[in-house]
Amino acid sequence: MDRFIDDLPPMDLMRSEKMMFVQLIIPVESAQRAVSYLGELGLLQFRDLNSDKSPFQRTFVNQVKRCGEMSRKLRFFKEQINKAGLQSSVHPVSGPDLDLEELEIQLAEHEHELIETNSNSEKLRQTYNELLEFKMVLQKAGGFLVSSNGHAVAEETELSENVYSMNDYADTASLLEQDIRAGPSNQSGLRFISGIICKSKVLRFERMLFRATRGNMLFNQAPADEEIMDPVTAEMVEKTIFVVFFSGEQARTKILKICEAFGANCYPVSEDLTKQRQIIREVLSRLSELEATLDAGIRHRNKALTSIGFHLTKWMNMVRREKAVYDTLNMLNFDVTKKCLVGEGWCPIFAKAQEVLQRATFDSNSQVGTIFHVMDSMESPPTYFRTNRFTNAFQEIVDAYGVARYQEANPAVYAVITFPFLFAVMFGDWGHGICLLLGALVLIAQERKLSNQKLGSFMEMLFGGRYVLLLMSLFSIYCGLIYNEFFSVPFHIFGGSAYRCRDTTCSDAYTAGLVKYREPYPFGVDPSWRGSRSELPFLNSLKMKMSILLGVTQMNLGIILSYFDARFFGSSLDIRQESEVILYLGARYQFVPQLIFLNSLFGYLSLLIIIKWCTGSQADLYHILLLLLATVAVPWMLFPKPFILRKLHTERFQGRTYGILGTSEMDLEVEPDSARQHHEDFNFSEIFVHQMIHSIEFVLGAVSNTASYLRLWALSLAHSELSTVFYEKVLLLAWGYDNLVIRLVGLAVFAFATAFILLMMETLSAFLHALRLHWVEFQNKFYHGDGYKFRPFSFALINDEED
Repeated sequence: MDRFIDDLPPMDLMRSEKMMFVQLIIPVESAQRAVSYLGELGLLQFRDLNSDKSPFQRTFVNQVKRCGEMSRKLRFFKEQINKAGLQSSVHPVSGPDLDLEELEIQLAEHEHELIETNSNSEKLRQTYNELLEFKMVLQKAGGFLVSSNGHAVAEETELSENVYSMNDYADTASLLEQDIRAGPSNQSGLRFISGIICKSKVLRFERMLFRATRGNMLFNQAPADEEIMDPVTAEMVEKTIFVVFFSGEQARTKILKICEAFGANCYPVSEDLTKQRQIIREVLSRLSELEATLDAGIRHRNKALTSIGFHLTKWMNMVRREKAVYDTLNMLNFDVTKKCLVGEGWCPIFAKAQEVLQRATFDSNSQVGTIFHVMDSMESPPTYFRTNRFTNAFQEIVDAYGVARYQEANPAVYAVITFPFLFAVMFGDWGHGICLLLGALVLIAQERKLSNQKLGSFMEMLFGGRYVLLLMSLFSIYCGLIYNEFFSVPFHIFGGSAYRCRDTTCSDAYTAGLVKYREPYPFGVDPSWRGSRSELPFLNSLKMKMSILLGVTQMNLGIILSYFDARFFGSSLDIRQESEVILYLGARYQFVPQLIFLNSLFGYLSLLIIIKWCTGSQADLYHILLLLLATVAVPWMLFPKPFILRKLHTERFQGRTYGILGTSEMDLEVEPDSARQHHEDFNFSEIFVHQMIHSIEFVLGAVSNTASYLRLWALSLAHSELSTVFYEKVLLLAWGYDNLVIRLVGLAVFAFATAFILLMMETLSAFLHALRLHWVEFQNKFYHGDGYKFRPFSFALINDEED
């Protein structure tokens, strides 16, 4: 049997890739190119040999700073391109290759040009805005002054507040209460200030002026004909032109200070109409010149940004890679005397790292090659599974619980089938399954398009699990055909029913029941069970027993995988012994009693269910004997392992058993004190307590985990009953009315309930319960999940993380 198992070919994804711990000795002249080539290979995980140093104490800190500065400039270019409404090239444009120094010079030149262009454009825009405001003030304020000279104020604001005191009424009386003679403002003693202010500040501005002058002013306003662009934010702002009439130098000083505080721009307006027209002509002439200058500046700026945008993606990738290379070089030790860099790390045994390093040595014209040395390591290697688009989502589901220990049996191999199938057992409805299938097919059809877009968190999760959704929908259709439910409605898909009414009237079909008159329905549940008096007891019995069968089968699979793990590692008893003894003890004192205990109780129960389904009669086998076997299995799990461990440990230090002789330098260093260390570390009471906890946990878990699989029955029943309620109490009830509006409302409510409750909430619920069954009930039989992921230095991973 063991020889047969050894001859089986290895299964992909069953165990992580074999890793080796390597040491690299790289000459300084080829170090940058060698690490860059390793980044393109993406199969070497470096160890940080300078973890005791701060980032500013490392060798290549200046190069990292330079790359960081170039990244800042590239982000500035990207912001400017987006602000201008231009599109940068998504795909890198082919062009002459640049080294880092040339790129740094180019980026500095482009940044200086853009900053200078933006500064000039901002100044020109500010001048243009001032002239535009001056033009509008001349036009509007001139109208106010003409009206004043014509004995009436055309547009004025009646102020409701009249602030005064009883003691000095004569000083605080409003100018509006005085008799103003007709004539020019300078003849009547009036003066005015004209300007422009943001529309949102007008009300507060007016109130402040009234209070500061104690009502001795006249405020006229008119909306500006054009919006003004803010040169800083590039937003259009609505403004209002105002003219304030007042008397006295003190009032003038107050009004000017208030204008400055509110950000109002004041412009002088002549009362002479001829001068006004002449100034307006000059302003319009300067405005047209500034418009031409601004347009030319914008065209020049957009042309520069467009040329940058063609190469922006390529430059960002280049800088990102260079920075990653220097960050990796900072993890290596720099040997000053030998002028080389020493690095350590993990890589899979299939990685062709030596060929890559030889190519880097040749391309850099180095006289000394890179030394690639495989070493022994005391630490556990990282875990690396080679996945594709289909298996990656299932591997992520398993890794969310815990990354597999190095070369531990991978549950993702079985989760590819068992996870969507257990989901479908709870979600079985081939109508709902078709809806999920359509959604999965849309995501798969748009795979290339969506993979290049930035998606939201929910949509990204859905797109990442598109193949999981595909299998869940296919298994849901299969289980729905078994349950014979299409949106809770049964169909005679595989032929006629095996039951019929007792008479032609079928009056007692739902009271006395039906009569079987031919062979059973060929596939799935007979549609005649629908609506019968024994529908619920029959479906409850079917789904409950099916849940027990599926649970016991999956838990047995987990126990069997624990045997293969023990056999693979050859360390079932946590000692280094010969493989025959290890396999014998592991199978005899761990795997066998667990299998006996589980199947003596729940395996026997499953067998009785199958016998009853096949024969229709109840069977009572040797249940007393099986109960005795289950009772014996508990001390079998508990006692032998700790005592055998102690015996083998004692024999080792009496010279009766010898381990494998180590040949590495690390073994030679550890060997003199290793016996004393092992002897001191061995604690029989601790091992016994640990084994007792493990045994009790398995015994109690066998009962609780089997009961936990009944959630398959509960959620399947809940999903079926919810579908029935929405169909009968919403759709059929609305369809019973001879009213089109009621029917449409009922159809809309049914569609809403189906989409958001059955297809979203129920899908999420069944997904989480299937996740729980795999993480807790299945994986705790064999899966440790205390490893750590293989995170190689890879340019592809760096680009994905940046995106």
